[in-house]
Amino acid sequence: MAQTRVVVVGGSDAGVMAALWAKATDSSLHVEMVVKDQWVNYSVCGAPMFLGGEVPSVEKLAHRSLSDIEALGIHVHLNTEALAVDGNSQVLHVVHQGVERFVPFDRLVIAQGAQAAVPPLPGRDLPGVFSLHDMEDTVRIDRFIAQYQPQRAVIVGAGYIGLEMADALTHRHMTVTVVERLPQVLPTVDREFAHRLAGHLGAHGVHVMTDTTIERIERAGQGLVLTCHTGERLDADMVMIVVGVRPHASLAQSAGLHVHQGAVVVDERMATNRAHIWAAGDGVITQHQLLGTTYLPLGTTAHKQGRIAGINAAGGQAVFRGVVGTQVVKIFDWVVGRTGLKEEEARKVGFTPLTVESELTDHKVYYPGASPLWIRLTGDQHTRRLLGAQIMGQYGAEVAKRIDLFAIGLMQGALVDDVNDWDLSYTPPVSSPFDPVQMAAQAWQAAWKTQQ
Repeated sequence: MAQTRVVVVGGSDAGVMAALWAKATDSSLHVEMVVKDQWVNYSVCGAPMFLGGEVPSVEKLAHRSLSDIEALGIHVHLNTEALAVDGNSQVLHVVHQGVERFVPFDRLVIAQGAQAAVPPLPGRDLPGVFSLHDMEDTVRIDRFIAQYQPQRAVIVGAGYIGLEMADALTHRHMTVTVVERLPQVLPTVDREFAHRLAGHLGAHGVHVMTDTTIERIERAGQGLVLTCHTGERLDADMVMIVVGVRPHASLAQSAGLHVHQGAVVVDERMATNRAHIWAAGDGVITQHQLLGTTYLPLGTTAHKQGRIAGINAAGGQAVFRGVVGTQVVKIFDWVVGRTGLKEEEARKVGFTPLTVESELTDHKVYYPGASPLWIRLTGDQHTRRLLGAQIMGQYGAEVAKRIDLFAIGLMQGALVDDVNDWDLSYTPPVSSPFDPVQMAAQAWQAAWKTQQ
């Protein structure tokens, strides 16, 4: 009897998880991966840390080696691009080194991910202008820096990657300017946090320009010049355009899959509208527990969706429970985390939100090294339901741990009042008898009472 063939398209977070979990669920399956480049299971999330010199080599970014994956009985096709899917005859059309062929499948998982969203900016294809979305981008940037030793960098986009790269290139002794078309850096947090963060960037020598649009990039001698909508001109030796991503859709569309705003539509089992085809990762829609259906590409989400898709492609019955938008980023010696909804997001979907900011310390002040934590807590004024949280503080102040506590509460539908009942750890060097997350909840309760 022939083995059941499970083919996974994609070699990053969702694709690798799908292949590993399919094989773990049913070891009798014949599992193959189709990977467009040579970088199977590398952490693109770690690219800024590598480019900044904190990670010593690109090879250190590998979660698993190719031999590790193949040792599990998974066959990997490197440097192989998936072109189209024939859902009726169940074959995948691919090309490898210019040679086209067909890969048959019984079950298919599409985990192609997304691609950098590069605006139609004149000069975007000039040498020295980069995006950063995959390992090929990472290697190109590293080679450019090594060869040309740029001294001035302009980063277009002040989201997570843009600010991580501002940190990285500053560590590489460059003068860095960050340009953002919106009124604030890091649009995923409230403007109060963004203003404080912009000041912190400035303290580290990063020039921040908000409410600014780049109109064109031109060659100027050995360097580059960017022209802003105001007419201001910025000189640079290298430019990075990091303004977000958009999902890959061509393969899904060739298979006749339902696509919404470019992303593949899946159910809670990561199944598509075509039998025997699942999809996961940055190329698919996401179920947000507070917003409903949305598009929110994150590495953590891709890992979870890939696991669900792999289990179900192997015949399992796993369910993806959705997300609450938990994110965290380290910028120089600060960490910023958020989960759930900001006040304006909550209001748009029908809540009556109240947001209260508290300035606390990460542990008891009598123990040396206490540092400030700023916590913005959002809850619904009618139901007292926890809606979201944002935390900013020093690296080492357990920002990620604390934002995760709120994320768990959101996943469980907690009220703000419930936070006080959480049984959290305490010793003076790391916390207080009431952890800062609980003191933030108490501040919210006090503010709520004054409005009644």
